[in-house]
Amino acid sequence: MNFRRIFLVNCLLLLFPSVKCAVTKWIYVAVNDSVVLSVAAAGSIHEVTWLRDKKLLQIKDGKIKYYVNKDECRCKILLNGTLQIQQLMKSDGGKYAVLVYDRDGKLKAEEDIMLIVQEPVPQPNLRVDCINKSVLVTCEGKQKTEDHMFMIEVMQDKIKKIQKNATKVEFHTRYSGTFRCVLKNQVSEKTAEKKIKCSGQLDLYLILSIVGGVIFVVFMILLIYCIRKKRTERLEEDDEERMKQIRQVDTEMMVRELPQPPSNPPVKQPRVQQRPLPQPQMQQQAVPPRPRPRTQQQTPNRTRERP
Repeated sequence: MNFRRIFLVNCLLLLFPSVKCAVTKWIYVAVNDSVVLSVAAAGSIHEVTWLRDKKLLQIKDGKIKYYVNKDECRCKILLNGTLQIQQLMKSDGGKYAVLVYDRDGKLKAEEDIMLIVQEPVPQPNLRVDCINKSVLVTCEGKQKTEDHMFMIEVMQDKIKKIQKNATKVEFHTRYSGTFRCVLKNQVSEKTAEKKIKCSGQLDLYLILSIVGGVIFVVFMILLIYCIRKKRTERLEEDDEERMKQIRQVDTEMMVRELPQPPSNPPVKQPRVQQRPLPQPQMQQQAVPPRPRPRTQQQTPNRTRERP
């Protein structure tokens, strides 16, 4: 640490307690825009003087005094000491100083402001080439600015490459997808975006989506199988319970339908012989008997007498 500098600052603060230390501000403004440089001083302001290498203008007791050509300066001072510059050009950039005095002529505040006037960034040109299953991304500005004070960002999903104060940047990757090129500085920002898919190359998100889809289908199949199995088991249990109830009802019905033995035996009734019905007359006439064949009486064989 530089103890001599610290000791010198402390001595100045002790000798001049009413004087504020110089503070430097950085203000960035685009070309052709307007800017307002304010004064940070407490209490009433009697005199304010703005300088840029030399005096520009002054306000004292409400009276404004120009030390430069008003038209060339394109600037004016307000009653509260604020400096306003319109239609800024690159040449308006630089260090501005402001001094604030009270009525006794003592310095109340001193401040330095660095004004940076920048040109808007050009529109980026994004080019994507597929080379040997890899992707080459090139981002560059179509036109160059004088100071080249802008930053290039090339992004692909969560991958990012940043390069400052350059007009061209290249980006290599193995994955396809959406590429975005951003050119920006403190006053402007422009973007170019392209969605590229190289042939013969599967995107990481596509692979993940396919795997996720397969897992989902397998899960649904297992879920349906488990539901059907559970339902089948439940139906079988219901069928068994229903069969038990049916058997129980059948058993009760059989017990109710069995015949009971009679208390008194039945009396046997005498059987009445029924006479045969009278047959018709044709059937009552007897048929005459047929003649029997006569049997011939055999004569005894006589023995022949010998002569």
